[in-house]
Amino acid sequence: MATSESSGSVVRRILLGSQLRRLRESRGITREAAGYSIRASESKISRMELGRVSFKARDVEDLLTLYGVTDELEREALLGLAREANVAGWWHSYGDVLPGWFQTYVGLEGAASHIGIYEVQFVHGLLQTEGYAQAVVVRGQPAADEAEVERRVSLRMERQKLLFSERAPHFHAVLDEAALHRPYGGETVMRGQLQHLMDISEQANVTLQVMPFAHGGHAGESGAFTMLRFPESDLSDVVYLEQLTSALYLDKPDEVAQYGRVMERLQEDSLPPSATRDLLRRLLQLM
Repeated sequence: MATSESSGSVVRRILLGSQLRRLRESRGITREAAGYSIRASESKISRMELGRVSFKARDVEDLLTLYGVTDELEREALLGLAREANVAGWWHSYGDVLPGWFQTYVGLEGAASHIGIYEVQFVHGLLQTEGYAQAVVVRGQPAADEAEVERRVSLRMERQKLLFSERAPHFHAVLDEAALHRPYGGETVMRGQLQHLMDISEQANVTLQVMPFAHGGHAGESGAFTMLRFPESDLSDVVYLEQLTSALYLDKPDEVAQYGRVMERLQEDSLPPSATRDLLRRLLQLM
């Protein structure tokens, strides 16, 4: 399955879920009543409307009937969306090392037209070299055996192909300078990582900035986050916040706008791309 198709299935799932939610709310029907109509719970309806689960055609048909959608063209368009939304993504083959809450993110990442990130602890996964990624995985998963580490690193390398694909998104990364000084994997690995950042920052679709120590306090006080924008006009921007055992996906306009303002301030206060490359060059010379 092509990456664009499998990633698009996640977006279609979210699009379908949001349309079903709008239909339900416009009819004044509760989630509990909707769940009863398809022999499911209120929480199942919530997960469907958030695009977190696959869709059964019969469930979608029953919900459309409950919501008063009788036009055949409209029904078929939504049922077609349900069929497309159930296409499995390439990352499902990594299910042994990929938690369910992160599968949604990988799909959204692959479908985004613009990805903006702020990272503090280490270099972002899409920018990591294989050696650096291995060191990060070993540090974060001390109980993992060699095979699991290899699988996790392989997944990260597969995700990175997105930045070089025909439909590559614009990737704008702000790294806290701390991430460049915290060693992972030893001097050779860190030299390779810094050089890789210099090289990839020259790519047309990649903008790399560093928030320098010299700036002092800054807008990113709440920690790392990712903002995703999509080419589909019906899909709102999403803010992704990763935690140790779960993640939050924010799409309410006021929440997204607040993070958007923080991102703008981070970009304004960070070193511009040319000065960022100068910093990387100096760090390499000091090693």
